[in-house]
Amino acid sequence: MRIVLVGPPGAGKGTQAAFLAKNLSIPHISTGDLFRANISQQTELGKLAKSFMDKGELVPDEVTIAMAKDRMEQPDAASGFLLDGFPRNVSQAEALDEMLTAERMKLDAVLDLEVPEDEVVKRIAGRRICRNDSSHVFHVSYKAPKEEGVCDVCGGELYQRDDDSEETVRKRLEVYHTQTEPIIDYYKAQGLVVTISALGKVEEVTERAMEALKREDDDK
Repeated sequence: MRIVLVGPPGAGKGTQAAFLAKNLSIPHISTGDLFRANISQQTELGKLAKSFMDKGELVPDEVTIAMAKDRMEQPDAASGFLLDGFPRNVSQAEALDEMLTAERMKLDAVLDLEVPEDEVVKRIAGRRICRNDSSHVFHVSYKAPKEEGVCDVCGGELYQRDDDSEETVRKRLEVYHTQTEPIIDYYKAQGLVVTISALGKVEEVTERAMEALKREDDDK
């Protein structure tokens, strides 16, 4: 299957993408991973992207599109892929359609993870990270440490990242609503959108998504 995963920040896209890709035996293609791989390998596209990032500028769509195209042409993506973070806007969605049409391929589904805005803020603004080891992550509501402000694992200080403040989260949501959400309407016009609730336990959301994708596949 060829799937695009969309949803607001805090919807759990990265987590669900990993599980879904494993269950469907297709590669998980994340925009973040593409940038990191190209920059670390110092590819021409990586150098170009870094030149913009070093100036604090957004990487142009054409660079992101070229990275995605290169990754989708790898042998492991021949039978399908799951795109996470791409396309990020309608112009990228149009470019993806052109790419797939040129290769005589098409998307099978666009999986929209739906989460209420207040829940997004609660999920992200409640995160606390250990200063000693950023892999030690807690949450004031869902995974509270035994002692407030102290990491259960190493005793380090827990803090809230600037990116996780409520003000920043709401700004990120505004960007999502303005830039990314319009692609849902774009794909709805093609009859590709499958919307599921991203509330509940991780495994429940994965099961919900797999069932929805199976129904979509069966209907075709």
